[in-house]
Amino acid sequence: MKMKFILILLVSISFSISSQELEQSQEDTSINGQFDKIYRTSTTYKPAGTNKKYKVINLLNYQQLKANVLDSLKKLEKEISKQESLLNSEREQTQKTNQLLTKTQSDLVASNKKENSISLFGIQLSKMNYNLLLWSIIIIALLLLFYFIFKFFRSNSLTKEAQNNLVDVEQEFEQHRKKSLEREQKLRRELQDEINKSRSN
Repeated sequence: MKMKFILILLVSISFSISSQELEQSQEDTSINGQFDKIYRTSTTYKPAGTNKKYKVINLLNYQQLKANVLDSLKKLEKEISKQESLLNSEREQTQKTNQLLTKTQSDLVASNKKENSISLFGIQLSKMNYNLLLWSIIIIALLLLFYFIFKFFRSNSLTKEAQNNLVDVEQEFEQHRKKSLEREQKLRRELQDEINKSRSN
């Protein structure tokens, strides 16, 4: 009988301990849970003649709750500080990235402008304007070349014509000179004949 009683007592103690451990393990350890626990475990006090109610809490429980709240606040402050530091770092990184992006875009615009333009005597011309200028110069040069070739052949033709005319004139002059010489000789002969006739008479 004594043995049964001890056995029942041990079972009930172990059951009580295990239920307390289970209750503790299931207990909400958050700040909100701790406030709820203090509210549940504290006694209610209502002074006579008033409608007001007060809670009487255990001083040790209050100090433990205060320490837990302050500890949680410190952890949150550290976490906030850490997050702010990370945020500032991310902002700086984003700012650097934006600056790099702006510089890259500026370099790209300059590169595209340089690629699509050609420097001529220190003046930047677009490729289209450069090609237009180049082909204009080539066409003008070709037109001038054709004009000078035409003028050369025309001058050459006029020169040859003038040379031929000169030869013709020289030939005519030579024929005229010969005829004049022949006429002069004939007139001299006739004059000599006349002079001879008049002497013989």
